[in-house]
Amino acid sequence: MSGANRIAGQGRLTPAKTARFTFDGKTIDALEGDTVASALLANGVHLVGRSFKYHRPRGILSAGPEEPNALIDVSRDAARRQPNVRAPVQEVFDGMKVESQNRFPSLAFDIGGINNLLSPFFAAGFYYKTFMWPKAAWEKVYEPFIRKAAGLGVSPTEEDPDHYANRYAHCDVLVAGAGVAGLSAALAAAEAGARVILVDEQPEVGGALHYDTSVKIDGRNGYDWAQATAAKLKAMENVTVLTRTTAFGYYNHNFVGLVERVTDHLPKPDKKLPRERLWQVRAKRVIIATGSIERHMVFANNDRPGIMLASAARTYLNHFGVAVGRKVGVYTASDSAYEAAFDLKRAGVTIAAIVDNREKPGDAVLTEARKLGIEVLTGHSVIDTKGKLRVSAMSVARNGGGSARSIPVDALLMSAGWTPSVHLFSQSRGKVAYDAASGRFLPGTYAQDCLSVGSCNGTDGLQATIEESLAAGELMARATGNEGGGKVELRGENAFEWTGGMAGSAEGAGIDTTVKAFVDFQNDVCAKDIRLAVREGMHSIEHIKRFTTNGMATDQGKLSNIHGLAIASEVLNREIPKIGLTTFRAPYTPVTFGALISHSRGDLFDPARKTPMHAWEEAHGAVFEDVGNWKRAWYYPRSGETMHDAVNRECRTVRNAAGLFDASTLGKIEVVGPDAAEFLNLMYTNAWDTLKPGRCRYGIMLREDGFVYDDGVVGRLAEDRFHVTTTTGGAPRVMNHMEDYLQTEFPHLKVWLTSTTEQWAVIAVQGPKAREILEPLVEGIDISNEAFPHMSVREGKICGVPTRLFRMSFTGEAGYEVNVPADYGQAVWEAIWARAEPLGACAYGTETMHVLRAEKGYIIVGQDTDGTVTPHDASLSWAVSKKKTDFVGIRGLKRPDLVKEGRKQLVGLLTKDPNVVLEEGAQIVADPNEPKPMKMLGHVTSSYWSENCGRSIAMALVAGGQARLGQTLYVPMPDRTIAVEVSEMVFVDKEGGRLNG
Repeated sequence: MSGANRIAGQGRLTPAKTARFTFDGKTIDALEGDTVASALLANGVHLVGRSFKYHRPRGILSAGPEEPNALIDVSRDAARRQPNVRAPVQEVFDGMKVESQNRFPSLAFDIGGINNLLSPFFAAGFYYKTFMWPKAAWEKVYEPFIRKAAGLGVSPTEEDPDHYANRYAHCDVLVAGAGVAGLSAALAAAEAGARVILVDEQPEVGGALHYDTSVKIDGRNGYDWAQATAAKLKAMENVTVLTRTTAFGYYNHNFVGLVERVTDHLPKPDKKLPRERLWQVRAKRVIIATGSIERHMVFANNDRPGIMLASAARTYLNHFGVAVGRKVGVYTASDSAYEAAFDLKRAGVTIAAIVDNREKPGDAVLTEARKLGIEVLTGHSVIDTKGKLRVSAMSVARNGGGSARSIPVDALLMSAGWTPSVHLFSQSRGKVAYDAASGRFLPGTYAQDCLSVGSCNGTDGLQATIEESLAAGELMARATGNEGGGKVELRGENAFEWTGGMAGSAEGAGIDTTVKAFVDFQNDVCAKDIRLAVREGMHSIEHIKRFTTNGMATDQGKLSNIHGLAIASEVLNREIPKIGLTTFRAPYTPVTFGALISHSRGDLFDPARKTPMHAWEEAHGAVFEDVGNWKRAWYYPRSGETMHDAVNRECRTVRNAAGLFDASTLGKIEVVGPDAAEFLNLMYTNAWDTLKPGRCRYGIMLREDGFVYDDGVVGRLAEDRFHVTTTTGGAPRVMNHMEDYLQTEFPHLKVWLTSTTEQWAVIAVQGPKAREILEPLVEGIDISNEAFPHMSVREGKICGVPTRLFRMSFTGEAGYEVNVPADYGQAVWEAIWARAEPLGACAYGTETMHVLRAEKGYIIVGQDTDGTVTPHDASLSWAVSKKKTDFVGIRGLKRPDLVKEGRKQLVGLLTKDPNVVLEEGAQIVADPNEPKPMKMLGHVTSSYWSENCGRSIAMALVAGGQARLGQTLYVPMPDRTIAVEVSEMVFVDKEGGRLNG
């Protein structure tokens, strides 16, 4: 046998399948299917950790993810190590190395245990009142000490060699939880034809059926029925069953995050398999079947190793075949704990006594206890325990007073009843309601398309749970348009119906005591700490939580929240709902960074984006610059050329012949729908309903405050379809900006937005010979000036490839932008280049593009604007409609500060010495001899040498700029002061005739 406490004939594990691991260097024998917790208990190990604040000895409390004590460090090797793993969740595998945490030098002898003796100095909230003086000690003494003491485990230092996967999925019905309720709901939905995803965090389905052996469904043992039902579901093409998978977060629009543990239980995982897989599921309907969590009893010294939840002891016995002790006591306020005593008694374990703080437990369990010869002490309480590294006795006294009786035990089981697991429901933004009759918070008002079923919905009784779940599964399936299949019927029976339960501190840990009766085990929060918080003026549970840290541990208050509320309610003499309920936030259980990040690390953390023409550009000697994530051709130097030589040549060539420019990085958004024009009218300053199909318009987008947010050319392809372009860096934020307004402010509009940035390769052909280059290659589009004037768009073909051809320019020359599917980008570029090169054209990069646009006074949002520039400041008043009554930013534009005189305005600058090129960002003053601090009038936004002008040119934001045209201003630099003349922003072809060439 793998452990002295393994009972022959008990449990579902196979004795022949063994595994071996180490715990703090000691070899532990286990069976395949064991968790670390079950294997340690089988080997008589109860001490597994130390508490956070007092460093008190702690043992295994639960058999599930609510575990607050047994947090361990698990590793395969030095690089594959994870701290704070919950021992009842981690499955064992051969060669696993397990270490306890938060102790030094050893688990049995931890010098941090001195904190327990000093506990009067560490009362709740002490950190808010300590470390205040002397002030100088904070940086050198207090902060380093606090940082070193913070946390439980130790973070890994080596790079994680494992890989992680990410998957998106859609379904009709997602069922979270695969106990009786979840399986019943999934079966009903699947039989109706719905696409179902069923998830459960355990290795096998069954939920409470892991421990509750009294349940029978359709005449079969409950656990066997669960496995058979899961097998049936797995065989159905419309069902996906995911075990070892936790639904950790419920977000807007029925978006649920799942994390699947793929290889954490395998001794030698296939290297091709991910360690974990993140599932991002969009479900039409969600059924929450997450069950309930058993509460502990709050009494003096209820934290000793060997004290655990009654349901946990049943799990370890009935599923793993492990007895948690040889002489076991039970302390309860609920009938459910009696069944743990019954199971252990039948397995040969001595039950010292069942201590029930109720005067009248359920008749059925009392009768069975007497039948089995178990002593039941009703109206009694456990008022204290003894033992150092493991519980050795419980002190029992009659409620209301009387002498205490010491009963020797080596394990103590407890149950204060059950708390519905409403975490996912709450995350969905549903509002819980307090049921005073049962003392539970239950799902109340639903915010999304979901239903809660079973005990998480407050449904008591096996058959009631089955019927509710079957009805919910069928309802949700039909709500998604599935009408197939017949009605599913199931009949369940169990030995006992559970009654009872309590919240708050029990006898001996009441309001007049100062004993250590733990509410939150991990953070060492006692009942007295919550009472202290109330005395300190904390009357809201959110304030109490932060003052005491109750519910702030890695278990997120799964065990402690209701007890904390009840204790505060008693002290305040107010009903529990009036104190509030803490917020349930995702994740439900801790999720590794690896699962969330997936492939986005190393080179893929911030991946470089390359255009379809990148390989050609690289082969032709382009030097690249980073623009956001994009690699963009900066300039194309020829042999012996410097950057300035290359840019000067490219600028001359584009103005005199033509140039090819890769504009694929521009953001592109498809706006489609019958209300598309109305939507764009609201998002941009100018009008779009007057724009005819086949025409384009330059648009300005504002924030609500009236400042320029982005700009771009928009082409109308049809009455209900627009091709929107944005700046390269602005693509994601503009898409988000549009989607945000569409969903929150204009949800009545029938519009669909699709990012198409990477779907289109864009080749800009600019210059006097642009039409001559393209004309022979274009099919089905007349690109003559008369048929295809400036600011037009047509759909046709080029080189046999579908194209959206725009007549537009960012250089001031006759220009075209050829949009083709990205897969054909390089082929079309090469075909155009084959035409362009013999005609004297060149390929040019972003630096030349910047110079050419500056020569024409075209702005770049983010360079010539700084977040405080309005369209009027940028000389773009013509792009703001005078007729529209509403658009985003219209009210902001009317604010007094945005229309007052003297605002910074965009103007041109010409240096007095034409050979001097200003530095971008340089400050501008009116009087260089003014005493410091000098009054700054503005700054240079763009500055270049213009080969076409034969001099330097610049653009700048200058206070009252338009009124200063012709004035001389100054740019102070460290080595000299540069005189400049304020000018118009257009430096080349001021009449604009070249655009129509």
